[in-house]
Amino acid sequence: MMEKHKKLEKNSILLLIFTVIAVSIGGIIEIVPLFRLETTIEPIKGVRPYTPLELKGFNIYLREGCYTCHSQQIRPLRDEVERYGHYSLAAESMYDHPFQWGSKRTGPDLARLGGKYSDEWHVEHLIKPQNVVPESIMPSYKHLGNRVLNFDDMGKHLKALKITGVPYTEEMIKNASKDGLAQLRPETELAENLRNRYGEKVNIRNFDGDENIPTELDALISYLQVLGSMADLKNYDPQIVEEVKK
Repeated sequence: MMEKHKKLEKNSILLLIFTVIAVSIGGIIEIVPLFRLETTIEPIKGVRPYTPLELKGFNIYLREGCYTCHSQQIRPLRDEVERYGHYSLAAESMYDHPFQWGSKRTGPDLARLGGKYSDEWHVEHLIKPQNVVPESIMPSYKHLGNRVLNFDDMGKHLKALKITGVPYTEEMIKNASKDGLAQLRPETELAENLRNRYGEKVNIRNFDGDENIPTELDALISYLQVLGSMADLKNYDPQIVEEVKK
């Protein structure tokens, strides 16, 4: 029995055929379930698409390479849950394109960062990380506070994401530029319109401390402050989720 594999190894055509068969079977097992997302992504209340400002922050997060040192995936292991909080759910990153699960933790996981620290803490941390975490090797991102935000292309960005399945409405796409600035201006009618489109729990305030100019620092902090804060984990019950799937 142990000698029969020699015939396969010595015949290149036969080896190729069996290799294709093996890869095809593995591919089918991996891919087919993805066509039924309702069975792979558990429903969870509260998860919504990013606002234009948060989406800007997401893009800055990618551009600056934050994902190379920080993951956004808490595994269902006791030590991780005790340190970072509730384990990550697939639905929490369903609107991330690309997802930010990461593969390395030079710095801590950020999946439950939202609301953990104040905006002032984030400003200080991004400008001079060692002021709040002395042992940090993170570089300074002070330059983000000098870069003015431009929302002119946000409508096109939301429209592109809608094609991928993110449930942005035509109203959200049309008002993307206004909504981006509105999130930094809580005492305006535009801010109320933003709440109507994205929900009452949207963080609407100035994030970087400079009320005169909307900066990339505003956008990045708005994104960081929403990480892991959307999902209603208090009422999340895996058993109920399984019943819903059935």
